Amino acid sequence: MIKKGIILAGGHGTRMSPLTKAVNKQLLPIYDKPLIYYPISVLMLAGIKNILLIVNKGQLNQFRKILDNGKRFGVNISYIEQPKPRGLPDAFILGKKFIDKDKVALILGDNFFYGQSLTNKLKNCTRLNSGCKVLLHSVSNPELYGVAFMSKKNKIISIKEKPRKSKSNLAITGLYFFDNKVVEYSKSLKPSKRNELEIVDLLNRYRKKNKLTAEFLGRGGAWLDTGSIDDFYNTSSFVSALENRQGLKIACLEEIALKNKWLEKKDMKKAISFYGNCIYSDYLKKLI
Repeated sequence: MIKKGIILAGGHGTRMSPLTKAVNKQLLPIYDKPLIYYPISVLMLAGIKNILLIVNKGQLNQFRKILDNGKRFGVNISYIEQPKPRGLPDAFILGKKFIDKDKVALILGDNFFYGQSLTNKLKNCTRLNSGCKVLLHSVSNPELYGVAFMSKKNKIISIKEKPRKSKSNLAITGLYFFDNKVVEYSKSLKPSKRNELEIVDLLNRYRKKNKLTAEFLGRGGAWLDTGSIDDFYNTSSFVSALENRQGLKIACLEEIALKNKWLEKKDMKKAISFYGNCIYSDYLKKLI
């Protein structure tokens, strides 16, 4: 079972400038809660309690102010500052001590996932014995993403980064599950032309060893990348519409912890006191 997860929440967020000049993108609001709550919720739904957050140098206190050590959510959150963005596989090099001899999940801090069967799919992924498992989702514009090409037996036969023309529309989402070899493989990667370690190179290392498998998010699921200002506000509108229609919150970390039995109802009162008088607190009050 995978019991550790890394959230890569660095980067400069240049596509959302000037909003991101003073505040990290992952701390900006998706409807009524900061974006960072959403990737944390995905790891929590997968049953992962031990979380490492990789942030930009100088922004650590911003994240600590809202998340602290994770105790309020029934999890353990630790932090590492990244001097500068060096690509996704750098997360495993920086997080070597955190990973230790265990398997690990990685989720990008600006990715949003939603789906009725999402929890079951996530828990299936955490049962990984060896190799790497990626989560795939159909998109209408595969030229913007890393794309997986599948055999008739649903085996990944190749991966292409932002193909101009593609017969496959299966994008590789920003959620990955790895065995412990990921640290060793990441260290052996050579920087690309843009001087970064590429996730495609890491995935291909597993694919060549016949150790790369896939889980499908499916038609009923949603995967949104909040990298641009339009995507960011479209995601916020999506969450707003669903929450107001259903009366249920997406990525309410305390609710997930309560259902996982990581917190008790008395702990909700501490959270309500922390948030103060707001819609989020009103929802927590309903839980108790």
